Amino acid sequence: MPRHSHTSQLERIKTAITTIQHRYPGPGGAVAVLHEGKVIACQTWGYASLERRIPFTPTSLFRICSITKQFTCATMLARYNDPEILAPYIRKRLPHLLSDPPSIAQLAHNQSGLRDYWAVAMLHGAAIEGHFSPADSERVIAGTRSLHFIPGTSYSYVNQNFRLISEAMEEESGLSFASLLQEHIFKPVGMDHAILSAETTALPDGTTGYEGTKEGGYWPARNHIYWTGDAGMAASLEDMIAWERFIDQQRDDPQGLYNRLCPIVQFDNGHKAPYSYGLQHGKIAGYDITSHGGALRGWRSNRLHCAKLRLSVVVLFNHMAPAQQAAADLAHAFLGDETAKPTPSPARSCPTSPHMLEGLWLDEETGLSARISAAEPGKLQLRYLMLPETLDMIDPHLAENGSVTLRHIHDKTMHTTPPNRAEGAHILMVRPGENRHALLRPYPTTPQPSLEDLTGLYDCEELDNARITITNQGGLLYGGFSGFLGTGRMERLEHLGPDLWVLPCPRALDHTAPGDWTLHFERRQGTIHQLRISCWLARNLIYQRVPKSEADSAARTHT
Repeated sequence: MPRHSHTSQLERIKTAITTIQHRYPGPGGAVAVLHEGKVIACQTWGYASLERRIPFTPTSLFRICSITKQFTCATMLARYNDPEILAPYIRKRLPHLLSDPPSIAQLAHNQSGLRDYWAVAMLHGAAIEGHFSPADSERVIAGTRSLHFIPGTSYSYVNQNFRLISEAMEEESGLSFASLLQEHIFKPVGMDHAILSAETTALPDGTTGYEGTKEGGYWPARNHIYWTGDAGMAASLEDMIAWERFIDQQRDDPQGLYNRLCPIVQFDNGHKAPYSYGLQHGKIAGYDITSHGGALRGWRSNRLHCAKLRLSVVVLFNHMAPAQQAAADLAHAFLGDETAKPTPSPARSCPTSPHMLEGLWLDEETGLSARISAAEPGKLQLRYLMLPETLDMIDPHLAENGSVTLRHIHDKTMHTTPPNRAEGAHILMVRPGENRHALLRPYPTTPQPSLEDLTGLYDCEELDNARITITNQGGLLYGGFSGFLGTGRMERLEHLGPDLWVLPCPRALDHTAPGDWTLHFERRQGTIHQLRISCWLARNLIYQRVPKSEADSAARTHT
């Protein structure tokens, strides 16, 4: 235990709660800190609905979004001695998959290799605030033909892994997922207010999620998505407190439900994996924790548990502030202020700019571009995943943070180097949490020879002939997706290098947008014949170019 008096600890936590209320402003919020199964701090504030003047209380329902995933897995483990009994029902939902489907464990550990269906929905033309029904979900998932990695070999966060599990349990049991949650979780745990609220337009008690900022004001978020085992639950602060107490009560039982949820699992090669049964494994101040966040437009939540300290923290916001950071703030307050201070890094001479890693690179395996640029002194910014990452410069050839290492390497056997780069220069990117070692090749940043060479229509057979339209509007290139979910908006493309572009997606059907799509136009004998499109959640989708005569006919029909 941290060596601090009980009184000073409570004072720190109370101060941290006050700070959170002001640092993360918004319509309302709720937090709780538990130690040894007892609530040592609990606070709600603001309004669950500004328009209806409903105060936020410990019994206010709240969309916990992706925190649902651990309850889906808990239901599965409580009901089935061997969850692989659900495998035939997963196979049934992937009728066009050309390889063996992932196992139930691979789904639950986010090692399935499936492309995330919220990202794929954007390729089908989903409207940003559009309706997404169970039928839409079924069609997107059933259309899966390939995986973007072999199951069990890597990690990638995929929402429908848990939707598939919940739907398989429904079919096997003949019961609704709501009934299964009630039988195996809500009643035994004492979560008296918790419900499955799959349709996200409104909650029965009027609690509302909000978009906006303190400066620009807040307005009710619009959601019309139907969630199930991936993010469909609503629960109150009292419900979440009951869950944390339940965890502590079973702490010494190896077969206790939560202990069964959070084993350290491995990838197929024996390397440690960061995720099991809907729970992320991590550390705070050197202590092992299990945690998970939740986010839907207008809602942010986070819960964490440290088994060694018997500490639990819950944070619920009905606005878009970073609940994960607020939860960490409370954990640090419990441990003592000094734990929140970063450990000074060993003194290093700051490499002169430009760093060897700076520039444009391409990951051939995933189809993703990697853009590396100087940030603050001694730092680099990597744009590769959904959000930019900041890395420390270690030496002229190396940069890293806790999640990724980039090392500049030179291999005389490699001869794919573009102009202005040393022959054989590459970057080795290591992501231990994803069990990935990727080779990034340098890519030229010279101008695009011709925009008209790129314009036209491109169809993806993999996605039921979903389409991307590329146009030249006054010397600027635009692109837009369309498919069975509608006609998406046109976005201005960002040029990276010859035949390599980015289509930005800062806002999407789900709260968390897929980020930038890398568009790599590929040529055969000098003529573009196909387009490879990738984002981190949906990689390596091939779009064939529609012949010009067909494209012209389609344009006339549309007109």
